[in-house]
Amino acid sequence: MGLKQSLHKMKMKYEGTKMAPAFNAIHTFLYLPNETTHNGTHIKMADDLKRTMNMVIISLVPCLIFGIFNAGYQANVQLGVVDAAAGFFSPEFWNLDNFSIGAWKVLPLVIVSYGVGLLIEFIFAVIKGHEVEEGYLVTGMLVPLIVPVDIPLWMLAIAVIFGVVIGKEVFGGTGMNILNPALTIRAFLFFAYPTWMSGDKVWVTGAVDTVGQPDAIVGETILGSLAQNNGFQQWDLMDQFLGFIPGSVGETSKLLIIVGALILILSKIGSWRIILSTLVGALTMGLIFNGVVSQGWISESSKFFGLMDVPFWQHLFIGSILFGAVYMATDPVSASQTNKGKWIYGFLIGFISIMIRVFNPAYPEGVFLAILLMNVFAPTIDHYVVEGNIKKRAKRLKVKTA
Repeated sequence: MGLKQSLHKMKMKYEGTKMAPAFNAIHTFLYLPNETTHNGTHIKMADDLKRTMNMVIISLVPCLIFGIFNAGYQANVQLGVVDAAAGFFSPEFWNLDNFSIGAWKVLPLVIVSYGVGLLIEFIFAVIKGHEVEEGYLVTGMLVPLIVPVDIPLWMLAIAVIFGVVIGKEVFGGTGMNILNPALTIRAFLFFAYPTWMSGDKVWVTGAVDTVGQPDAIVGETILGSLAQNNGFQQWDLMDQFLGFIPGSVGETSKLLIIVGALILILSKIGSWRIILSTLVGALTMGLIFNGVVSQGWISESSKFFGLMDVPFWQHLFIGSILFGAVYMATDPVSASQTNKGKWIYGFLIGFISIMIRVFNPAYPEGVFLAILLMNVFAPTIDHYVVEGNIKKRAKRLKVKTA
């Protein structure tokens, strides 16, 4: 109670100054706004925008914690410190060095992402004289989970500035952006610094002081090189599902992503229609490719054969399609708003993602490109869905009046 009273006194001091938006952001992060309505009938609810964003962050925390462990674990496996075949219950599997090495590389990404992003948000709030917007609370957590663990911090800082300013603020801020901010940051990094965003090595550090780039948005497996030699088989399905495989920070564990999806669906924050339709679209495209291979319409010497021959259901275990479906495609601002539109929007994301994954070797994964593309077309999809509903109702009205 003392803290709340102190904050209230400080709020009165800053009221009407340029720093009021910055202070109010801290105040409302800790407590519900003390503003009350003056007329009309209203229903008071506890779940304001900040708390909605916090629920998404809670669903992401398990992925972050596991990603820290896995980053160190994969580094130690490559260095020979840990035997990957030792088993889940072996002492060396739970070596504390796995956490310390992973934390040393991952936590700075989180700090830079939040530090730079929120600083830009505060600056724009002070300049424009409006309240600090909460949209970056989720973006700041997503960004470290979809970049390579060894991305230079200065690159990440530049990309965050670009994503917040160009991807969101120029459109009017939170709720007005047409593109997912986290994927805008990811796209900037990919096209500005492509050699850092894709590769065929697992990041390691230690005595040999070797640094390589894991495929960023691909995450779970290094699609480009491994597909040619059926390299997926070096990790069994359980490893792929649990996440004990090379990849970007937050995208390897399918189990924890599913847990996060349940949290978002049960709290009615994430759209189950978009998640399900995205996965159906991916499976459909995978089935088509499997059919092409089974019919012998493509030779084994083709550079596309490796990924086409992957069982259609395994496309959900490799790459970042599941992470993208749960956390990126469901962005309520940039996604379709109508129920029918959500089915179309999600299906096309999944369908196009697997198509890019197989056909375009220049991009190690197609999820972020597919989602950004459908972000642009989401308003068009909703427009035609609404127009179609209007026409159906007009026809029913004519039948009744006839």
